[in-house]
Amino acid sequence: MQTLEKLSDRLFYLPPYQKTDRPILVAVVGDDQTLLIDAGNSSMHAKQFKEQLASYDVTGDILALTHWHWDHVFGLREMDMPSIANFMTYDKVKELQELSWEDKELDKRVEAGIEIPFCADAIKLELGSMREITIPNPTILFEKRIKLNIGGVTCIIEHVGGDHSSDSNLIYIPEEKMLFLGDCLYANMYAEKWHYTIEKMHNLLEKIKDYEAKLYFLSHHPAPLTKDEFASFVSLLETSAELTIKHKGEIEAIAAEMSSRFGRNLTEDDLEIIRYFVNGYA
Repeated sequence: MQTLEKLSDRLFYLPPYQKTDRPILVAVVGDDQTLLIDAGNSSMHAKQFKEQLASYDVTGDILALTHWHWDHVFGLREMDMPSIANFMTYDKVKELQELSWEDKELDKRVEAGIEIPFCADAIKLELGSMREITIPNPTILFEKRIKLNIGGVTCIIEHVGGDHSSDSNLIYIPEEKMLFLGDCLYANMYAEKWHYTIEKMHNLLEKIKDYEAKLYFLSHHPAPLTKDEFASFVSLLETSAELTIKHKGEIEAIAAEMSSRFGRNLTEDDLEIIRYFVNGYA
């Protein structure tokens, strides 16, 4: 079981769980209201988050969705509170409401290339055989940006898009110097080859740079990144994009120059990011 982490009187998070694709869930505690970030990938996930928050006498009042993917919205009914989403997320949630999540229908969508095998397997593991999934409509809709005052704390929610999902939002808490990025810096998984595109990554990073933060949350990273850790991650993304253009998608040449620049051997994670850019370049 994941255990709730307290970063400050204002900030709590439940770490992700890779086996069933549970993302990080965050609570931002204001003087008047508490904002929850993402609904989790099941009622069980949402319930666990709420119960552990209750041990600190924290109760959620309003919830912000980062994007439409199943692991961020399936717990919405259990959360049982007003939810914020952009119009693109709302439209995708309406599509999800029409789908069956039983094995037979899931397997059909995987075979047709509509669903990702990894996601289908995680859904089966997280939800077991009894899958009564109800996803309520998001209740507060915005187009580009919305700002909340929850009492002594400001929450800025901005639609930023990106390869992973075109409806992605970031959430910025200036008083805590915290930036929640959801999945927006991850690759496009709903494609024949998982990939990044250079233009979308450039545009996304330019938007992120507008926000001054000390803590950066990515939904499937085990813990928030420090400013230096995030800068290293951004450097990896930017260098991969630059060298993909320079070497016209030749993986070995990209990896060799990157290793030389960074003064170290590349990790498998480094090589995976290079492959994503090469896939998008091709």
